[in-house]
Parts: sequence; structure tokens; C-alpha cells
Amino acid sequence: MENCFEHKKEHEAVVQRAKENVLLPSDVEKIAKIFQVLADSNRLKIVLALMNGDMCVYHLTEVCESTQSAVSHQLRILRDNHIVKSTRLGRTVEYSLADEHVRQIVEMGKLHLQCR
Repeated sequence: MENCFEHKKEHEAVVQRAKENVLLPSDVEKIAKIFQVLADSNRLKIVLALMNGDMCVYHLTEVCESTQSAVSHQLRILRDNHIVKSTRLGRTVEYSLADEHVRQIVEMGKLHLQCR
């Protein structure tokens, strides 16, 4: 009987520790949205390209081998989700990663590929 009681206590402690690490549902949704946005291969190509430095739409269309319209559409989604930011330089708009965390997320994905 005591073994059963100890097992139940251990179980409750494990569950409690896990619950303490779970975020608010709204925060879980926000993080899930980031991964949904990055899950699209065209958007991920854009992010990978921007990891090498700022680029305009023209350069991104060349790198992604896509149309200006398609790249602009993906950039809007990335910008709306705070993955990239834009800066107007005269008549040109340059895009860059929104912050270093975006680079870290993608770098971790690249590192994970090597764990096989």
C-alpha cells in the first residue's frame, strides 16, 4: 500500500513540475503561430536568405526563384508575424530579420538536422 502511495506522490510531483512549465494558452498559441509561419518552405527560404544580410524583394525573388508577387506576399506574412522587418531606403525597401531570436530558432533547426 505504501508503494502505491509513494508512486502516486511521485506522479503528482512530475505533473506539477510540468504544469509549471506550461505557458498561458494565449502564449502557447503565439508560439505555435511562429512555427506555423516558419513551417512554409517559401517563407523559410526567405528567412534563410535574410540570415546572410538585408535584401530587397528583387534579390529575394532571385534567391527563392519565385515571382515578385509571391515573395511580396510571403514577406507580408513574415512581417505581420514579426519574423522580418522592413526599412525604406529611398525607392527601395530592404528586409531583415526582426531580431536575433529568429536566427537562433532557425539555427537550432539546422543543428537538429545533424543529430540524426
